[in-house]
Amino acid sequence: MPPHSQLDIPSLLKRIPLFSELSDADIQLVTRYTRDRRVARGEVLFQRGDQPHGFYFVVSGQVKLAFSSSQGTEKVVEIIGPMQSFGEAVMFMNHPYPVFAEALTETVLVHVGQAVVTELIDQDSTFAHKLLAGMAIRLHGLIQDVETYSLRSSTQRVIGYLLQVADSDTPCEIALPTSKQVIASRLNLTPETLSRIFHDLSEAGLISVHGKRITLRDPARLSRYNA
Repeated sequence: MPPHSQLDIPSLLKRIPLFSELSDADIQLVTRYTRDRRVARGEVLFQRGDQPHGFYFVVSGQVKLAFSSSQGTEKVVEIIGPMQSFGEAVMFMNHPYPVFAEALTETVLVHVGQAVVTELIDQDSTFAHKLLAGMAIRLHGLIQDVETYSLRSSTQRVIGYLLQVADSDTPCEIALPTSKQVIASRLNLTPETLSRIFHDLSEAGLISVHGKRITLRDPARLSRYNA
């Protein structure tokens, strides 16, 4: 990743699906309303209750979206990785953020101001349709998450997550992209339950666990386990 001051903002904007078909002139317009930002691990981008003024696009690193209960427990709603955006829907609701955003690693982002998105909507109905389509895809993903938590067992959730990260039908080793505590929260599990499931899968000869590195010995058999 180039130094913070050397990011090619116009090229990055073209990689955002929402802006992929904009003309060069429109990209230059968006660039004027865009700022880049590098944040350290653990740095908070915004707190729950803050007012949004645009949306973010992750260039590198990871950001978790989460909220804390009155008892102090944390629920991770989503983990945003490179080439993913977040905050578009809240930007138009005129409501404060319902979650907080915290960098899980050193992260580079760009922030696109709300004013230029509103201007593009007013002048181009196709752009508005793409924006709605993007938000609909995000909503569909969240609905799938709720279905997963409601209808799948704890073990099935963990297996599904491992297979998604691996994205391979052959034996392979993966590196967990974040801490086991964050992954457990994302899967609506306690860290203790996640550790127990990893142990059970290891005992069954399906995986090997070495810290944050996990070997999937037989992905096909793993996908059939506890089906």
